[in-house]
Amino acid sequence: MSQPSQQTQFPHHRRVVITGAGNISSLGTSWEEVKARLQGTKSAVRYMPEWDQYTELKTKLAAPIDDFELPATYRAKKKRSMGKVAQMAVRATEIALEDAGLLGHEAIKDGSTGIAYGSAYGNFDASLEFFSFVKEQSMNDINTTTYIRMMSHTAPVNIGVYFGIQGRMYTTSSACTAGSQGIGYAYEAIRAGQQEIMVTGGSEELMPAQAAIFDTIFAASLKNDTPEESPRAFDVNRDGLVLGEGATTLILESYDHAKARGANILVEVVGFGTNTDGAHIVRPQQKTMEKVMELALADANVAPEQIGYISAHATATEYGDIAESQATFNVMGKKPISTLKGFTGHSLGACAAFELWSTINMMNEGWFAANLNLDSIDPRCADLDYIQHQPRQLETDIVMSNNFAFGGINTSLIVKKCED
Repeated sequence: MSQPSQQTQFPHHRRVVITGAGNISSLGTSWEEVKARLQGTKSAVRYMPEWDQYTELKTKLAAPIDDFELPATYRAKKKRSMGKVAQMAVRATEIALEDAGLLGHEAIKDGSTGIAYGSAYGNFDASLEFFSFVKEQSMNDINTTTYIRMMSHTAPVNIGVYFGIQGRMYTTSSACTAGSQGIGYAYEAIRAGQQEIMVTGGSEELMPAQAAIFDTIFAASLKNDTPEESPRAFDVNRDGLVLGEGATTLILESYDHAKARGANILVEVVGFGTNTDGAHIVRPQQKTMEKVMELALADANVAPEQIGYISAHATATEYGDIAESQATFNVMGKKPISTLKGFTGHSLGACAAFELWSTINMMNEGWFAANLNLDSIDPRCADLDYIQHQPRQLETDIVMSNNFAFGGINTSLIVKKCED
């Protein structure tokens, strides 16, 4: 007897919803904590005296999480394979599963749940252990968990092991789009019927070596004496990005599965686009930025005028801000737009999931955060409706969240309030 076709097994184009979220960020863990900082326009960026030892490092600004610790319920044996990047991802996932009413649910371990999760890099301390072998010609620092903690997919792997997830796994390590590609691929997997539930998002731990990378390409902010003034995306006086860290996990689920178990639906995911520039390794390309938004709109089957707000990537770098704003205007018109990186810095693999989660909450509450530190709009940026100085009350049913990464990797996600 022939096997049923893929189409018979998995009906295509199922509706996909988000039913839970968990967050570890420099602004706080709960939405109420994060909301208070966003509405109070209070940044987490500070001077990093712990980086003073790196005398050649010019930027000394970051938005760290100073008080993160796993709960005592996490046993030492379970933590051995986790550096900070994986610890934050696992804890954010535990919060998200609990929020979704799925913590301990049989669906998590029966193969119907998968993972699509990303980070730009693994654990920094494990990297030092690994590379000491080359530098010191000694294996004294290497142990059985060094590589597991260091590898770029350490976060999703540890999530899978800790919660016993046995479905498919996408390990996205695409820098600033690691989280958004993960969310997009999770959405596609559920929509195509390949999984009922997907654990998705991104995690990143703060590393001075990453700051050094942006130093070398003159992309890091040097406002060390006035950390509250940086970063300042779209502003004529911006001088570069500031790094951050964190982890945000979203639980995506098929609409039918969520309704059948009486889940609380936060939002519906309706569109995703991703592409690559195929051009310069670090300089963004306006045309492919435009194309990725068009891909998301086509996937969602919505027109630009239906989008009420855009969450911008906006790293506060010159070429990035200009290209992104011009691309957004050309496709979307003069839309309300802001970025959250003025509050959190750029958390690389974690930023997209945090920004989408925050945008969803703001949409559901009818307001959106301001572009922090945007005082004088760069005239080379497009004529968008930049939200400035204070949050704006704004009712909309559908929003877009965009992210753009080194290597020319672009993503655009569209979500809307869920209708029965």
